[in-house]
Amino acid sequence: MRPLFGLVLITFRELWARKIVLGLFLISSLVLLVVTFALNLDVVEGSLAGIRLFGQEAGPEDMGDDAPPLTLSRVVIAVESVVAGVAYWIGILLALFASASLFPDLQSDGRVELLLSKPIGRLNVLFGHMLGVWSAIGILAVYLLGGVWVIMSLKTGVWNPRFLLSLLLVVGMFAVMYAAVMLMGVWTESTALGLIVSYGLIFVSMVLAAADQIGPTLGPVGSPVFWGLYHTLPNFTEVTQIVSTLAEGEPVSSWYPFLSSLLFGGAAYGVTGYWFVQRDF
Repeated sequence: MRPLFGLVLITFRELWARKIVLGLFLISSLVLLVVTFALNLDVVEGSLAGIRLFGQEAGPEDMGDDAPPLTLSRVVIAVESVVAGVAYWIGILLALFASASLFPDLQSDGRVELLLSKPIGRLNVLFGHMLGVWSAIGILAVYLLGGVWVIMSLKTGVWNPRFLLSLLLVVGMFAVMYAAVMLMGVWTESTALGLIVSYGLIFVSMVLAAADQIGPTLGPVGSPVFWGLYHTLPNFTEVTQIVSTLAEGEPVSSWYPFLSSLLFGGAAYGVTGYWFVQRDF
């Protein structure tokens, strides 16, 4: 257990040494400061009387006659949904960029031999690295999303605990996309290729998200291939809707995009582990 914990600590130190991770922490802190000080809600006897953002005031009367009434719960859901969406897309993209070189560096000459010379199994080395990266990104996600949730709940008295479930999706989908980075890393030891493949899968998921519209137009050959890709590759874009639904406190109609993405990640990690154990370092 101690060797595994040591591997996690080593990964933490490497991530902290990379200034991009420090940048993620500073950006998260800035978002929390904006939510705390720039967004001010005027509450009169439990009802929302107005909103001020960066000193600009907007009250319910500014919404128009046809707009639904501006309530505290609507404001809280809107803010939390925006933060969850930003954390999901920009946060995961930046986190992949920050951590993509860790696994290829771990396999560099001299370092991997030193690790494998210790009484630690190869799978333990791999799992310790994965756990360290997941934990570091999870801590950043808890800091940002958990901080926004606490601030908005204390400022308004509106508690939306289902919003915290979006944490699991952000960390889970990062882990899925990091599986592609590690798979390319154990195959080619290339950081650039790992990023290209992971970002490419995200781009492809934008096309796969329109499967109901595109699939029927591809004919008897193209349609099965397209649907095969839909069920095999991670559905990164479609999971965005699940994140928004959780942030809004609404029931999720289908968890399939997230679950199928987890299966892809599990398969990619399995292949990575097999190749890592079989490699001649």
